[in-house]
Amino acid sequence: MRIDEYKKSALVLGGGGFIGGHLAKRLKQEGFWVRIVDIKEKHEFWNTNDICNEYICADLTDPRKMSLAMFGPKQHQAKANSQDSFDEVYQLAADMGGAGYIFTGENDANVMHSSALINLNAAHYASQFGVKRIFYSSSACIYPAHNQLDPNNPNCAEDSAYPADPDSEYGWEKLFSERLYAAYARNHDLDVRVARFHNIFGPQGTWAGGKEKAPAAMCRKVAEDDDGEEIEVWGPGTQTRSFLYIDNCVEAVLRFMRQDNHIGPINIGSEEMVSINQLAELVIDISGKPLTIKNIKGPLGVNGRNSDNNLFRSVIGYDPSKHKGIDLRKGMEKTYNWIKKQIHE
Repeated sequence: MRIDEYKKSALVLGGGGFIGGHLAKRLKQEGFWVRIVDIKEKHEFWNTNDICNEYICADLTDPRKMSLAMFGPKQHQAKANSQDSFDEVYQLAADMGGAGYIFTGENDANVMHSSALINLNAAHYASQFGVKRIFYSSSACIYPAHNQLDPNNPNCAEDSAYPADPDSEYGWEKLFSERLYAAYARNHDLDVRVARFHNIFGPQGTWAGGKEKAPAAMCRKVAEDDDGEEIEVWGPGTQTRSFLYIDNCVEAVLRFMRQDNHIGPINIGSEEMVSINQLAELVIDISGKPLTIKNIKGPLGVNGRNSDNNLFRSVIGYDPSKHKGIDLRKGMEKTYNWIKKQIHE
């Protein structure tokens, strides 16, 4: 199909990553003309043609690269105007990773510098080129550490974000960028949607190398170990989290993006809270292996974190936790089987 035969176009910044790749694939399946721009040369797990029409490898901290990325597919043509701009832009590009990357303190400067530049560029050029609507992926890491001391009763309601006290520089940058997009909405009429992700997991995501998150790390450790061995879990294992399966996340993002009642910020996560030891036990049970847990010292983050979906249910009329009946166990089964296959292929 020619570009002008597509009804709508979408740009996914960071589409070479886990969430961005799944989102781009869904958009293409819906009939969008999709461009991905990412610092990676290609998606690690998806075939490019399966997830987008155009894949550009570029460093989005460079304003010139962001400017080129934001040009709508028809804006390259003569006499292009704002009506030819992207219908939907999804900004997921960031320097990020799991606890081993975010909470050691060793990567703070890079995380803040790279991610802030990307968002400054994205907000500016989305406004300059007349993007019709832009989605920004913030994080539950913006929530105050003092509201997450009790692992059994964390407060992550959207209105609890202030007084601000994120537990990491990654969280501080996310909070700054939320305010950045809100300022562009006020001052430049940029149509923005901001959501705070809570621990998204699933197949086709990083599962080794230091940037993987807890669900993928647990699956890898269990899949690699032999019967009777131990898997290492950072900290006492009593710290709590909730984890949302990727398909649920993508569905929630699209429903939120395409409504006009609320610009955000809004939580996108699960309310099925478990301890990290319980997560490890779940993966061990899924594997069928007789393994045990060994708790060791390691970066932890806050004591407890759980998505509060009351606002999402009220505004959108949908619960991200319950998309197609995929709860934590079903999602972890899919993730474990996929990672096991990657290891043993």
